[in-house]
Amino acid sequence: MPVYRTASAEETIALGEQIARRLPSKQVVLLIGQLGAGKTTLAKGLVAGLGAASPDEVSSPTFTLIHEYGTAGRVYHIDLYRLDEPCAVATLGLDDLFDRDCVVLIEWGERFPQLLPSARTEIRLQIRDGEQREIEVRTLA
Repeated sequence: MPVYRTASAEETIALGEQIARRLPSKQVVLLIGQLGAGKTTLAKGLVAGLGAASPDEVSSPTFTLIHEYGTAGRVYHIDLYRLDEPCAVATLGLDDLFDRDCVVLIEWGERFPQLLPSARTEIRLQIRDGEQREIEVRTLA
């Protein structure tokens, strides 16, 4: 389980780009961490590293719930923070996305483990001092 440390938003984005290069073309990635841990910042790097958009084009889907990046939906970025019930999540059609040849990034997905595929990558972000983050990457089969 690799553990990385970053000291700025720029380093977190760069790490996301590096991680993205090792992801398969079809993968579910959970971004796990408290508010302000850097989930969306890391997503900026992941989306950029997958060649779907520049970091400046990536924003939090907190209110829209799903953002789509790249041609023909290469990357989906989902935020489940505002959803309270599994039935509300089920209406998003995640199963359809999980079947596509794409990368699905999910913030706050750990709140609904029963709706997620068991084979996935989990990235845990923890705030350390100031801008410093500790980022652990784990692939589940």
